[in-house]
Order: sequence, then C-alpha cells, then structure tokens
Amino acid sequence: MDIGLSSACFYPLETEKSVVRACETGAKTIEIFMNAHSEFEPQFVKNMAEICKSNGVKVASVHTMGSFTESFHLFSSYKRRFYEAKGTSFKRHFDVMHTLGAEILVMHGIKKPGSIEDEEYFERFGELTRMGKAEGLKICQENVVHYRSESPDFLMSMGEYIGDDFNMVFDIKQSIRTGENPFEFAEKLHKYIRHIHISDHNAQRDCIVPCKNGNFDFKKFFDLMKKYDYKGDYILELYENGYESDEELKFAMNELKKLL
Repeated sequence: MDIGLSSACFYPLETEKSVVRACETGAKTIEIFMNAHSEFEPQFVKNMAEICKSNGVKVASVHTMGSFTESFHLFSSYKRRFYEAKGTSFKRHFDVMHTLGAEILVMHGIKKPGSIEDEEYFERFGELTRMGKAEGLKICQENVVHYRSESPDFLMSMGEYIGDDFNMVFDIKQSIRTGENPFEFAEKLHKYIRHIHISDHNAQRDCIVPCKNGNFDFKKFFDLMKKYDYKGDYILELYENGYESDEELKFAMNELKKLL
C-alpha cells in the first residue's frame, strides 16, 4: 500500500515525459495513462519500464487510451466492434501491462444514456474481466460522472451480476462531481474496490491538492478503508489546473503518507 501519482497530473505532456516527471517527484508508485497508439509500440513501453525500474518505481495501474470512446467502440449496439476490440486493443493493453508490471487496468465504460441495456453491458464487461483474470490482471470499472458508473446502485448491480471477479476503481473527485458522498459511496462498494484515485475539494473547486485548502478528511477515509481491509494503493490524480507546482504534489504525497 502506498500513496502514488498518476501521469494524468501532467497531461497534455507526452506520456513518457509525464512518467519521468512523476519519478522526479519522488513517487514510488505510479499510474500510467496511455494517450496515443504509438505509445503501445514494444520499444516505447520497454523504455518507460526502464525509466520506472531505474527510479525504483512500481507501476500499479494503466489507464486505457480510449476511455472517452469506450461507449462507442466496446459498448454500443454494434456488437462486432466489441469482439474486434477484444482481440486487438485489449491484447495491446495486456502486453503493455505485462511489460510495465502493472496489475490493474482502469476503464470508464459506458456513458449515459448509452445504446445497450445494463445486462448487456455487464455481460460484456464480465467477458473482459475474465480475459484479464486469465492473464493475472484486474480489469476495473471506475466511477465517472456522466457515465452509468456514476451511480452506486448501478455499480452494485454490476457487482452482483459479474460476481466475485468484479473489480472497481473508486475516484473521490468523481463522486463529488456526481453529488455522492465519498464515504457512503466507498462503504457501499468497499468489497469491490481494488484501486483508489484521491484528490481534495472545497466549496469553490472539486479537484485540488490534498492537505492544503481542501475539506476532505483523509485520515477518516483511510481508517474506513482499513476497516474493510483495503490492500490497494492510493493514487493522487489531479488535472493541470488543480495544482501550481510539482512541489505541491510532493507535499501532498508526504502529508498523506503520514495519515496512512
């Protein structure tokens, strides 16, 4: 268990440069957000893996490149695209994860309203989950505003349908944006949570640096997840307008580690 950092904090900086910058903050656990087809080339991925290895950094998770197009390519009423993607884009993501040593693949899934019923979505996601499991990987559904996964009830139904193989990423800022209480959200879904994206918020902004001007009680949250025997990492995921300098990211990670 660690407090880590997502390469998404540095977007739109190129992915490999974001990985270097994350390492330079002193983070020892990172998430890598893929952003272009060329970034799946074997040598490109090997170079990123070497950067991480030389800095003593673990890659905990990879975020799919097509998070904004998954509704269209994977979860639309045109099912052929889903089966094509299973054999192409997902195999490429799995290869990347094996090279980087990552165990978790983060997905956004289907937007609202979407063109297929919940049960069809659950069935397809379950197929992807089983593919990942066969390779020792966890395919995780993230809660995201404006997606069906923004609803805790939807995620509960998804977990009940897929069963013990269902895994999810819990994102604090996304629950805030949806109007859901993060503590109640995490309590309800705790048995499925394998990975957590953290950030702070206040009355003016919903995604800011933790332990500075925010209102979120991280000690209470960490204690809650300890109660439920959470063993995963906490990944700091901000956007470029959510902080002013890399020193703030270092500060937040150090302060949060004191609370674990």
